[in-house]
Amino acid sequence: MTNVDFIGALGIGLLGAGHCLGMCGGVAAAMSFGVPAERAKWPYILLYNLGRITSYIVAGTLIGGAVASLLALSDLTHHLAVLRLFAAVMMLLLAAYMAQLWNGLSYIERIGSKLWRYISPLSSKLMPLRSPLYAYPFGVVWGWLPCGLVYSALSWAAVAGSASGGGLVMLGFGLGTLPAMLTVGAFAERIKPILNNCLVRLACAIMLAVYGLYTLQGALKLLI
Repeated sequence: MTNVDFIGALGIGLLGAGHCLGMCGGVAAAMSFGVPAERAKWPYILLYNLGRITSYIVAGTLIGGAVASLLALSDLTHHLAVLRLFAAVMMLLLAAYMAQLWNGLSYIERIGSKLWRYISPLSSKLMPLRSPLYAYPFGVVWGWLPCGLVYSALSWAAVAGSASGGGLVMLGFGLGTLPAMLTVGAFAERIKPILNNCLVRLACAIMLAVYGLYTLQGALKLLI
């Protein structure tokens, strides 16, 4: 199921573009605006995003490997089905969050904020970015920003069945967020109202909900 999960995570990243710009867009935009006028901004933006995706892959690898190790001596198929059921529920909750019908993922983000308090000071030590190379570790740090969208993708990494599978799922998620995040700057401000339009958000939420229901059905078949 890893390939399916990769595609699902890619879809989460793509459909969550508006949320990505809201959470990380301001940081990336501020970083790009701080680049001297005589320097090209794209190396900074690209390396920042590569750093951010690296953190996603590390998190996916850790959680995928940890869950696989815990289930190694048990009925792996049954327990993975239970976890896949949980991932499907997370997808449905994310759909409700994007449709602005339920704001519960913000409570999950608050849990992650406790860890973020210890990580975030590292980013200030890298500013101002003296070269594009500094943008990569800057992105690595900001990749751990508490985000319900990321946590939803991590629930899919947990059911990948291996460390490499979990990392691959989060790679898919990270690649899905790239189109939105590479528009950082003036263009991002133009497309943000479109992505945050109620009808656009609703359409994205419906697509996520459909995929979540499809996954839910598959998980229930394995359990019954």
